[in-house]
Amino acid sequence: MEQKKIDRINELARKQKSEGLTEEEKAEQHALRREYIEAYKQSLISQLQNIEFVEPDGSKHKIIPKS
Repeated sequence: MEQKKIDRINELARKQKSEGLTEEEKAEQHALRREYIEAYKQSLISQLQNIEFVEPDGSKHKIIPKS
């Protein structure tokens, strides 16, 4: 996710605390937060897929994803 969008999320959060948001701004905030969460999930999944376990005998294996 672009830093510009993260900055906008933070800007809307500060505005919400200080003076409140319009309905349009609330919708924008919700959409940006959903996008941020999805990007975070994809990043986490990618990291987990690259983890290898090393057994005491030296063999390596990756995590098997559940369906």
